[in-house]
Amino acid sequence: MSNTISHWVDNAPFDGSSSATAPVTNPASGEVTGQVALATVEDARHVIDAAAAAFPAWRDTSLAKRTQILFTFRELLNTRKGELAEIITSEHGKVVSDALGEVARGQEVVEFACGIPHLLKGGYTENASTKVDVYSIRQPLGPVGIISPFNFPAMVPMWFFPVAIACGNTVVLKPSEKDPTASLWIANLWKDAGLPDGVFNVLQGDKTAVDELLTNPKIKSISFVGSTPIAQYVYATATAAGKRVQALGGAKNHAVVLPDADLDLAADAMVNAGFGSAGERCMAISACVAVGPIADDLVAKIAERTTPLKIGDGTKDSDMGPLVTKAHRDKVASYIDAGETDGAKVVVDGRTISGDGADRDSSGFWLGPTLLDQVTPDMSVYTDEIFGPVLSVLRVETYDHALELINTNPYGNGTAIFTNDGGAARRFQNEVEVGMVGINVPIPVPMAYYSFGGWKASLFGDSHAHGMDGVQFFTRQKAITQRWLDPSHGGINLGFPESQ
Repeated sequence: MSNTISHWVDNAPFDGSSSATAPVTNPASGEVTGQVALATVEDARHVIDAAAAAFPAWRDTSLAKRTQILFTFRELLNTRKGELAEIITSEHGKVVSDALGEVARGQEVVEFACGIPHLLKGGYTENASTKVDVYSIRQPLGPVGIISPFNFPAMVPMWFFPVAIACGNTVVLKPSEKDPTASLWIANLWKDAGLPDGVFNVLQGDKTAVDELLTNPKIKSISFVGSTPIAQYVYATATAAGKRVQALGGAKNHAVVLPDADLDLAADAMVNAGFGSAGERCMAISACVAVGPIADDLVAKIAERTTPLKIGDGTKDSDMGPLVTKAHRDKVASYIDAGETDGAKVVVDGRTISGDGADRDSSGFWLGPTLLDQVTPDMSVYTDEIFGPVLSVLRVETYDHALELINTNPYGNGTAIFTNDGGAARRFQNEVEVGMVGINVPIPVPMAYYSFGGWKASLFGDSHAHGMDGVQFFTRQKAITQRWLDPSHGGINLGFPESQ
C-alpha cells in the first residue's frame, strides 16, 4: 500500500481537508509508491496563515540566533545528505551520484546564507545635515512563496529558502507533485536544526495551491522555476496581486564548438551536459552548434561516447536513469519521431535502448540518450524545450551564424563556447544575449555568491536567484533620517526641509 505524502505546518505533518491525491511513482519500476495530498483553497490558507503568524517573532529574532540555526541546518544536511539523495532518486529517477551533486549545489546556498549578518549591513552617514544622521536598513518582506519544479526537488528550493529564512522571512514551499517527499525531509531537518514553528512550511498540491499562493495578500513574494508558459502566468498573476516575483522559465541552451576547439574535450562536455540527469535540467545543452569543417569528427566523437552509457536504475551502477513519468517519456520520444520525419539524422537512437537496457521491464520510463545530426532551426526538435536526453547538432559555416542562432532564439538561459582562442571567447561573452555563459565549461551554473538566472523568455522579473540578488529580493530597504535635539530647540517651519 502506498503512503500519503502530506503538507507540513508548524513543524508537523498536516493532512488537510481534502481527500484528493495524485500518484507518486518510482520511474525505474513504474510502481506507485505514494499518494501526494492536493490542497484545497482552505488547506492553502491554513498553511499561509501559519507562516504569517510566525513572521513577527522570526523577523525580530536576532541575526546571531538565525545564523546559529542556519549553521546547524548546514551541518545536519552535510551529515545526512545521502538520505536526501536516495529520496530524490526514488521519485525523480536520476542516479544517486547526480542527486548527491544536486544536494551539494543547494548546500552552497545554505553556506552563503550563513554569512547573512554581513550581507544585511546597511549604510550610515553621520551629520548629513547639522546634527542629522541618515542611515539605511534592510528588512524582510514577510511570508514568501516558493514554487519549485520536479527536476531538482532539493536544489531549486534551496536556491531560495536559505536566503529567505536568513533574511527573516517565513516560507511556504509548494513542491512538484511528481517528487514531493524531499520537501518533507527538508522540513524535518529544519525542525531538527531548531527552526521555530511556522517558519518553514510545505504546501502540496496542484494549480489550486499555486493560485492561492499567487493571489493571497499575506504572501509577499513568489519565487518560481518551471516552463516559460507557466512562468509567464505566475509573473502576470502574482504581480497583478502586488507581489514581487522572480519567475525562471524555460531554456534552449546552445554550445558553440569552434574549429580550433579540443574536440575530445567538447565531445565529453556534450555528453555530460546533454544526457546527465536524462537531460531533465534547465541548464542542459540541447543544441550543439558545430562551426566549420569539424562537424563530422565532432558527431563521431559524441556518438562514440554515448553508445556505451549504462541506462538503468539510479540506485545501481548506471550512468543515466529513467525519465520522471511515462507521459514525459512518451512526449520526449515523440520529438525524436518528429525530428526524424523532418529530415534529421538519428545517429544514436534512445527509443530502443541497447546494452544494459535491452531486457528491462517495460514498466519503467526508459529512453536512452539520443543524438540527432543535420538538425535545422525550423524543426520542432530545435525550437521546443524537450527536457529529455536529446542532443541536436546544427552545422553552420561561421561564428557569426552560430551567434545569430543563439541571439535570435527566444530563450536566453545558459550557453557555452568551446575554443582555444581567447579573443573569440571574449567576443562571445560580450556579444551573446544569454544570462549565464560558459567558456570551455558546458553547464555554467554560477556559484552561490553569484546569481542564477537567464535573459529573454527564460526569466520574468528583475531579480535572479541567490547571491546578492536573492538578498535584495527577500528584503526591502528602509532609509531613516534622525535628529536628536537640545530640549531648548523649538519653532515652527512649514517649509520643505533643507540640508544645512
